[in-house]
Amino acid sequence: MKLLVESSPLRRRVVFAEAGKDTVDFLFSLLATPAGTAAVKLLGKESFVGCTANLYGSAKKLDDAYVHPNAANKDAILCATVPYSPAAMAPNSCLLYRLVEPPALPPDPILKRIFNWGRSYWNSSCRRYVTEVSGTRCASCGTSMTSDTNNVGSPAPVPPKKGFVQGRTVTYTVTDDLVITPMSSLSSIALLNACAVRDLGSLQERTVQIGYKEGLEILKASQQSKTVLTDVFLSGK
Repeated sequence: MKLLVESSPLRRRVVFAEAGKDTVDFLFSLLATPAGTAAVKLLGKESFVGCTANLYGSAKKLDDAYVHPNAANKDAILCATVPYSPAAMAPNSCLLYRLVEPPALPPDPILKRIFNWGRSYWNSSCRRYVTEVSGTRCASCGTSMTSDTNNVGSPAPVPPKKGFVQGRTVTYTVTDDLVITPMSSLSSIALLNACAVRDLGSLQERTVQIGYKEGLEILKASQQSKTVLTDVFLSGK
């Protein structure tokens, strides 16, 4: 995730961030926590000190064109319920409120050796016969099949993309208080104006990684603060 940081004598803060699909999916997954969607709907947005209501509002306003086709619809987030344990969650669920490594692909299959006669066939029916045991006789002409063939394996499986939002050609803007929108040059300019950034020379770009530790810090800050990104990535640094 790329942060646009304002560093001036008066303040140091994250103005907004540019985030990809994985980061946005994680942020929306915070709505699956006990202080997530259910609490927002029961208590109302005004009851929250943190940014959970902003995440809920962002998911609600997100155009369906940006919702991943594997996430049935926005109700996957807006009507989220919390399972009894992370292990009980559906494999395709985007409501993972913990950071995990992507599932490992199955190991490459062991290709068996396959034999045929290997010479010019006496007749077309010989082409139909191969064997896994060298020396087996052809069922058509009776000749021993001892010539090794090239056994071409199946293409490696490509794991399907999961989650809530589209991500191949789309990036997203994440504000300090976790308002998420599809990114554009116009929206970036509007955010600079809304955040009262006067000196463009005070802006710096910084790239950060979100691991397990940062994920927990974002979860905690999202329930207590309106400056989540600043608190997590700039506080004390």
